[in-house]
Amino acid sequence: MRLLIVEDNETLAEWLAKLLRNDNYVVDCVHDGEAVIDGVDLANYDLAMVDLALPKIGGLDVIRHVRSRGFSTPILILTAKDALQSRVEGLNAGADDYLTKPFEIEELEARLRALLRRSSMTLRSELRFGPLSLDQNTRMFTLDGVHLHLSPREHAVLETLLRRAGAAVSKEALLESTYGFEDEVNLSAIEVHVHRLRKKLEDSTVSIATLRGLGYLLRLETHDPYAARPWQPAPQLDGMAGGAGRHHSGVQRLALLWRRHAERNARHRPPVDRFGPDDRRAGLLCRW
Repeated sequence: MRLLIVEDNETLAEWLAKLLRNDNYVVDCVHDGEAVIDGVDLANYDLAMVDLALPKIGGLDVIRHVRSRGFSTPILILTAKDALQSRVEGLNAGADDYLTKPFEIEELEARLRALLRRSSMTLRSELRFGPLSLDQNTRMFTLDGVHLHLSPREHAVLETLLRRAGAAVSKEALLESTYGFEDEVNLSAIEVHVHRLRKKLEDSTVSIATLRGLGYLLRLETHDPYAARPWQPAPQLDGMAGGAGRHHSGVQRLALLWRRHAERNARHRPPVDRFGPDDRRAGLLCRW
């Protein structure tokens, strides 16, 4: 999950970013409203935290601008203004939640999780795909109930694939959800992370498939006993070439007996009378 912090206090912004990165979020920071309007695409973020007292362009104007452009990215206001009128204005401008400073980090994290669940249209605290699951409260992956040890980048890639399980995810989309705008990377970095994830998932039924020209797909391998199997020739009868002395299972023996019965009936079946009553009567008249 990729988050944006818009906060003029650089010390506070970096402190928040460090805490959230420890929870395996990808975090970017900007320090004035003008940078958001001119250089940041909110469509690339899962959530934005915005201070109201921003230099150049205030937080309320930033929120109004974002909503006027049609972005539905959840916005959490972080501000020292605790007056009722300020909260009402912020929510009316388009913010989704409002948290006053100073705040406890546990409350901030709980509000972030609630907003992210709401935006992803799921109220579950756990995302599951076969034996793979992500606890959205602890931000931890488990595989078959065992904690899956991942680097922050691997965590971001796997989370993006999990949230879009069953659909192709391009390398570009994975790159945007894994790295901040200050990181200088290329698409080959995603290939490295996917390779390492495959190693960690190889003993499970979850795998990452490569779709040429499309990206990657998180899929679940199923072991269906009724699934279609390649055609195989029917076993030969005992006594026929290659069949003497062969041992068969109960099902195979029943099939062999049924086949033998059908062949025996075919040999002793009487000829079919292909003439109707009128044809036979005409034949008798001809004899006389």
